[in-house]
Amino acid sequence: MTYKQARLDVFRASRLGMVEAIWGEHKSTEQIAGILKSLSNAGESAFVTRVDPIKADELKKLVDNIQLHSEARCLTLGMPAEAQPLLGEVVVLSGGTSDLVVAAEAELALRWHGIEVEVLMDVGVAGLHRLLSNLEKLKKAKVLIACAGMEGALPTVLAGLVPQPVIGVPVSVGYGVSLGGKTALEGMLASCAPGLSVVNIDNGYGAAMAALRILKA
Repeated sequence: MTYKQARLDVFRASRLGMVEAIWGEHKSTEQIAGILKSLSNAGESAFVTRVDPIKADELKKLVDNIQLHSEARCLTLGMPAEAQPLLGEVVVLSGGTSDLVVAAEAELALRWHGIEVEVLMDVGVAGLHRLLSNLEKLKKAKVLIACAGMEGALPTVLAGLVPQPVIGVPVSVGYGVSLGGKTALEGMLASCAPGLSVVNIDNGYGAAMAALRILKA
């Protein structure tokens, strides 16, 4: 599919309160540039996920008013939404530093929609005291997003400790049996903690939008 064939959702922001999101990994530079120019001409902002540095540099030469967020591997077009502090804060937790890219994607997506976010890194269950020492802080958040690879235990433990909505994000980090995040995904889906929600592997953006829907409800 070329960008000329793309059917853009220019009413997503007014309909859902979410900017148009573009999956960047499997699109060419020309396709992404064409989509961004079309959205810009329509007065819309945009959020592009999974963009490598080479593709980002090429896009900067083709499209005005875009910004690279290298830690999250994302590009943004235009300006973020106005801050909405009354909706409350989301805390994004990471089992380890290896989960940083996914956690950063979730954080950026929320900030781009005006949501206050705090990120807590390295609070995985291998050192449970690190999580427990932050419980009081976690209890003040409206929604928690927990990113974890390996066996993916962090969201289950978290959902057993606090009453807020917990969204688990399995991360494709771990040795062979971790199967690129599949073990973490299946562990979260099989969790005994009632009410735990789970998104797909490495889907920080999806977790952020789930949290946004919860806040706006």
